[in-house]
Amino acid sequence: MSVIGRLFKRRTRPPAHFLVAQLNARLQPVHRSEHFEEGLDDKLRKLKVGEISGGGTMQSETGEIEFCDIEVKLRQSSPEAERLVIETLEALGAPKGSKLEIGGEDRVIPFGVNEGMAVYLNGTELPPETYQRHSLESLEDQLEALLEEQGRVFSHWTGPTGTAIYVYGPSYAEMSKRLEPFLRSHPLCERCRFEQIA
Repeated sequence: MSVIGRLFKRRTRPPAHFLVAQLNARLQPVHRSEHFEEGLDDKLRKLKVGEISGGGTMQSETGEIEFCDIEVKLRQSSPEAERLVIETLEALGAPKGSKLEIGGEDRVIPFGVNEGMAVYLNGTELPPETYQRHSLESLEDQLEALLEEQGRVFSHWTGPTGTAIYVYGPSYAEMSKRLEPFLRSHPLCERCRFEQIA
């Protein structure tokens, strides 16, 4: 079964002793693991509270990432364990609009601290030499250098007509202020657009 199908099937309430953190973050599975799952799993195991038991990525009809899930298996359900999961994910940069589904209960706890920005690059209408001379990796490095401590590139997604770069940080306004002049001048960003996603 595909990841998408597995997530659609899992829309039922999680069982007791399980939590599902739905992150309002557009992350490829490898980036979900790198930015959130590894740090949360380390903290849960170190404190003997639980462990990561699964995860998934939800995509829209176009194939673009919409959000991702992290499933947590607890040794014992408790308000303290719930707070630990939320505080750990927020410390790792969980975006606003995320939520924690409590196993065995009709209860959802909203959380998140960061705001999000998606930069959509035009992948079909620029001169061929532009795509040849400029790499996505180099562009992401330049964006992070401009953001300094005000944001990070968390992931990207490539579709049939372009690539989206997903940036998260404390303030969308500050991130767009720092990046807009660069986005208006870099050859690979010609005809790009950007918008707030968290």
